[in-house]
Amino acid sequence: MLADKHILLIIGGGIAAFKALDLIRRLRERGAKVTPVLTKAGSEFVTPLSVSALAGEKLYQDLFDLTSEAEMGHIELSRAADLIVVAPATADLLAKMTAGLANDLASTLLLATDKRVLVAPSMNVRMWDHAATQRNLAQLADDCILFVGPGEGDMACGEYGPGRLAEPLEIIAAIDAALADGPLKGKHVLITSGPTHEPIDPVRYIANRSSGAQGTAIARALAALGADVTFVTGPADVPPPMGVRVIKVHTAAEMLNAVQDAPAADAAIFAAAVADWYVANAGESKIKKDVNGFPTLEFAENSDILATVSKMTSGRPKLVIGFAAETDNVIANATAKRKRKGCDWILANDVSPSTGIMGGSQNDVTLIMENGSEDWPRMSKDAVAVKLAAKLVEALA
Repeated sequence: MLADKHILLIIGGGIAAFKALDLIRRLRERGAKVTPVLTKAGSEFVTPLSVSALAGEKLYQDLFDLTSEAEMGHIELSRAADLIVVAPATADLLAKMTAGLANDLASTLLLATDKRVLVAPSMNVRMWDHAATQRNLAQLADDCILFVGPGEGDMACGEYGPGRLAEPLEIIAAIDAALADGPLKGKHVLITSGPTHEPIDPVRYIANRSSGAQGTAIARALAALGADVTFVTGPADVPPPMGVRVIKVHTAAEMLNAVQDAPAADAAIFAAAVADWYVANAGESKIKKDVNGFPTLEFAENSDILATVSKMTSGRPKLVIGFAAETDNVIANATAKRKRKGCDWILANDVSPSTGIMGGSQNDVTLIMENGSEDWPRMSKDAVAVKLAAKLVEALA
């Protein structure tokens, strides 16, 4: 896969920079050419000589190196590779990428490139959890930056948690995926995920137990196959996947608007657990306890997003897939729902409390199509996502 591929490797500052040396060695073993760029902070942890010797290529460090500018200007350097990899990607480098800064060679290359960028974050757990870093990660995901890691575990600083640099083999697997012309390359898939929150008043809402884990897993699996993914999510427990276009909403009405405003899609997967009703008389102020009795909530029906898209007369996706979360007569209810909504496929699952599926890590799915059904064994939600992605490859071929 990596034979004759050209990787521009930017090594940021951090104790995990030592792993970049092993990464270079493993990339070269697989036939890749590695052009290294070492930041000033990175050179505090690994030496220029060791990086250059392992890469077998000239090392680049200084934006204002006149000799380098004559031989290969920073613009050409930023575009000569097949992929730019940043490992380790420090909080500082991620912040520079988000802000579009270009005050050193690494940040200038990242701003000037027309190639895909894969970053492997590495930092202290508190830095990773900081609101500023999380905002930066969300923006970079919107900018279609690819991510691998970080892992979770003991850190050199003595703390424990997320922020460990992904292992070299994990990074190589991500590089393989980034450079692969996947079977869904050129296909746009729209996915909805998570619950919706329907306000009762400014501090209360009606919701459900959907975690968003299944929709997130599907988005990851499709992106890994090369699909361009638009991910519309309600307030889910799990974070949205990296490397896809994320649109965050709260209510069913907001989700419908986001779906209708999204670019035309080849396939649409509606994994969100959308509330059937909203409170028509939601209070503009917090509803107070009333000694005279309970407040009266007036419910109105939300627009049906799945049916709306399924019955589009113009611009309908080739494949529209819904989910049927049922507690009784699962297959019968899901089969009737597919016909009623007008979608192509329905994934039926039993979400009775005893199954642990709603909000859990596993799923038990029956795929219902016009010409029959398939019972899938109980498996992880990631495995369900991979299996569904393979079915999409067949359907969209």
